[in-house]
Amino acid sequence: MSKISETVKRARAAFNSGKTRPLKFWIPQLENLQRMMKEREEEIAAALYADLHKSKQSALSQEGIFLLGEVDYVLASLLQWILDEPAYIHSEPLGVVLIIGSLVGAIAAGNAVVLKPSELSEQTVILLATLLPQYLDKDLFPVINGGASETTELLKEKFDHILYTGSTGVGKIITTTAAKHLTPVTLELGGKSPCYIDKDCDLDIACRRITWGKFMNCGQICLTPDYILCDPALQGQVVEKIKKNPENDAKSSQDYGRMVNNHHFERVMNLIEGQKVAYGGNGDEASCYIGGLPLSFPFPLLELVLSEGVLYKIITNLSLSSGIIWFQRQEIDQNDGRWPQMQWETLAFLSLGLSQVSVYSRQHPFSD
Repeated sequence: MSKISETVKRARAAFNSGKTRPLKFWIPQLENLQRMMKEREEEIAAALYADLHKSKQSALSQEGIFLLGEVDYVLASLLQWILDEPAYIHSEPLGVVLIIGSLVGAIAAGNAVVLKPSELSEQTVILLATLLPQYLDKDLFPVINGGASETTELLKEKFDHILYTGSTGVGKIITTTAAKHLTPVTLELGGKSPCYIDKDCDLDIACRRITWGKFMNCGQICLTPDYILCDPALQGQVVEKIKKNPENDAKSSQDYGRMVNNHHFERVMNLIEGQKVAYGGNGDEASCYIGGLPLSFPFPLLELVLSEGVLYKIITNLSLSSGIIWFQRQEIDQNDGRWPQMQWETLAFLSLGLSQVSVYSRQHPFSD
């Protein structure tokens, strides 16, 4: 039996022992997760900086605050969720859950969790594999470290649910593999988040807000504003407003991120080659740095726009209605209002098309 099979078997045995069922078990585990984030704040920030050049402030605001807030919300709500159930309904944990994404809801629902973080963030994965067993039950919440081969082997195991956050391509592989065991899946996948700039809006505010969201984590986040739709007459003004943002010349900044590895750096730089770059696009392979780069295209969009979310695209079209019509005709996925969904626990995480399969809600993990 392989090490991965043994790990999953051990998690199954721990779950079958029944120790996750009492409320008194869930609460300390969640509190320990929260304590880990606070006690190991410096180590977590250092790992994120090593992987993504993410400053401590960015690590706390983009990673730590969301996780701590989610744990606070669940801890404050768990008892009420149980009391709100009708007398004839009693929620039961699913069992052993494979998670390549968020952890809190599965713990709160009383499941055993096999956690598989992305191998691309090497230092963060190593740290998680070291820290989690020190704070959580090591049999119920093991961490699997590895790449495609380990993930492939892991997916051969029988799970009671799989939750994955990542690309649509990998999501299809997970769904196909899960179908062999009839395992239900929840997929939160990368999609497109278009921004429309109307001729009557405040361009300074619009461009500042869009650029702030675009350069978060160097665009490597599903929430990133993927491209801008605007009237042809506004394109030049939009480019100039974006150029004024200090993050467009940020190689020396401690707050500006980097591509996660050389492979993705080269992939994006190759996409830029031969394109009409309105501004920026400079790169440094040694540090995986890519400067801010608005790419301007005529309408309709090029294939590049459909395939890459890291680049900053500006597309001209005649009106909002024509942009909507074009978008609805494309075989792409759409993220709707992701920022409110991230900030408010009571909102479900929803998208259109292939960007999401099933619904994940932090408000009530018992029903997800």
